[in-house]
Amino acid sequence: MSFELLGRIQQELSITGSAIYETVLALSERANRKVQVLRLHNQASNLMGQIEQSHGDLGRHIVALSAKRSPLNQEPTPSSDQLGAILGQAGDRIQQLKQNLLHVDSQIRELKLETIHDELLTLQQDLSLRTAALERLTVVQGSPVIGKRLDEVVMPPSVRLVTILRGPFLLSTDDTLILRADDILILIGLQTDLTLVVSEFTNARNGKPT
Repeated sequence: MSFELLGRIQQELSITGSAIYETVLALSERANRKVQVLRLHNQASNLMGQIEQSHGDLGRHIVALSAKRSPLNQEPTPSSDQLGAILGQAGDRIQQLKQNLLHVDSQIRELKLETIHDELLTLQQDLSLRTAALERLTVVQGSPVIGKRLDEVVMPPSVRLVTILRGPFLLSTDDTLILRADDILILIGLQTDLTLVVSEFTNARNGKPT
């Protein structure tokens, strides 16, 4: 066996080992991220429970103070300053709990976005290995597809329309849906076929659109 062949085998083993290491590392990070999300959800649940309990405690305290103000009750009633202090402390605690809840919710959103980002990268890699891709297209002003129903738009056989984003809405791919300018289309298919679709959806007509 030649030294050249041994070197090539060693290099391939090194590359394979690196790929395995990167895969294990990615899986570990993904699992760790999911564990963090579960912990944060549990933390958020506890905070919501504390907020609910604080509201209940405040309500019971108000009822108790109201009872002391009854003419039939001979006990000394708390002053307005005391009442204000009690209500202020309870309000501050509830406000702090809500701030903590917002912070936890923000952390959950960030972790979920990271997870989605990783999954989209994995999907893009899987598609790339099969000469396919995921495409995001915006229907520009003057595009020939504006005003057409989806069933009137001809696409290559490999291309599938996944969904349409219109403003804040996620639309279903109903055949009767009429396309508008600024619609965002999510497509999947072979890269060569997607190239044809891109020009159809993003190229404006010559002159003013009718």
